[in-house]
Amino acid sequence: MAEIIADLHVHSRHSRATSKNLSIENLENYGKTKGLNLIGTGDFQHPIYRKEIAEKLTEDDKGILWTKNRKVAFLWQTEISLMYSRGGKGRAVHLVVLVPNEKIADKFTEYVSSKGRIDYDGRPIFGIDAEQFVEDLKKIDDLIEIIPAHCMTPYFGIFGSKSGFNSLKECFGNQTDKIYAVESGMSADPEMLWRFPEIASGKVKVVSFSDAHSFWPFRIGREATIFDIPELSYENIVRAIRTGRGLAGTIETPPEYGKYHWDGHRNCNFSCSPEKTKQLNGKCPVCGKQMTIGVEYRVEEIAAHPKGFKPGSAKEYFKIVPLQELISLAESSPLESKKSWSVYDQVISEFKNELDVLLKIPKEKLLVKCSEKLVELILKNREGKIKVIPGYDGEYGQALIDEKQATLT
Repeated sequence: MAEIIADLHVHSRHSRATSKNLSIENLENYGKTKGLNLIGTGDFQHPIYRKEIAEKLTEDDKGILWTKNRKVAFLWQTEISLMYSRGGKGRAVHLVVLVPNEKIADKFTEYVSSKGRIDYDGRPIFGIDAEQFVEDLKKIDDLIEIIPAHCMTPYFGIFGSKSGFNSLKECFGNQTDKIYAVESGMSADPEMLWRFPEIASGKVKVVSFSDAHSFWPFRIGREATIFDIPELSYENIVRAIRTGRGLAGTIETPPEYGKYHWDGHRNCNFSCSPEKTKQLNGKCPVCGKQMTIGVEYRVEEIAAHPKGFKPGSAKEYFKIVPLQELISLAESSPLESKKSWSVYDQVISEFKNELDVLLKIPKEKLLVKCSEKLVELILKNREGKIKVIPGYDGEYGQALIDEKQATLT
């Protein structure tokens, strides 16, 4: 059996609000530094990026793509935005799409090209109902995997407070049995989602990926899924997602770090817990307008099980903050400063990859290259003991260290 740590939701530089240096080479190099074995290509239907994929990646007979260096494997992946009306309400749903090989990637591209432009954004928008979209893709090939992305975010999450649904069945209708997993997203974690009936039943799994808009190791792989499969192949990855066999667990950031965990108004610099929101009738006390309702509140609206409920099908998961953010806190230095990078490079040169440092390397070995303060933070991180002020309305969460507040972005 092979342990595969996979980040199957990334973007290319052709998507909006992404790094102009987001390339296959950088994804490979920094993915290896992070400790990933498998990365999504991102945006494969975009015509310019598709040429780059053809030039730099070669597909093997198992549907896996490789560069000449073979540092990290790639898998055909994109994200699609669907914006439409259902039940008298505007809906907006983002879906991660995985396809088994180049031939099906071509057919998928032909399909979406018939629905609108695909050259203006690596994550194109279509006015297609999600139920119809799934039905159409399954007619192309049943091995196409469709996963609701960052499922709880207010905007574009399948369960989001702004334009989402109360269940997968409400969204996908007769195609619901073709949805095998949801992506937790940064503002939620598996424990929150286990409380939903469709997930508690075990029919729908929880996976986690980064939705990275840059290649830096504090972005890529910040959320990932761990597979334990006989060999690396597209079919083994999809089988694990669909059945749970071979799906070992997920790596998550603490949900409080997400941009939409609590309720609030960014422009008014106000946030609050769901309990306080109810007292305020959902209105911002600064401006009097309705607040953006966050993930924690929304979970309580949908949940059928109490806090702490754990179904028998639940997989192990780890809540960790990326290493460079811990270094930033330990050194009281900005995340991307020369000082922070210098410490990061020293640690990686000794221990090979970040996820090993965050999850596996014992304390005594860490002390060889890390300061006592950083080691303390790494160990607290493993135990989930770093306190966080929840993010809200597009603002990332904040960590409290030594009574001082430091923003993690």
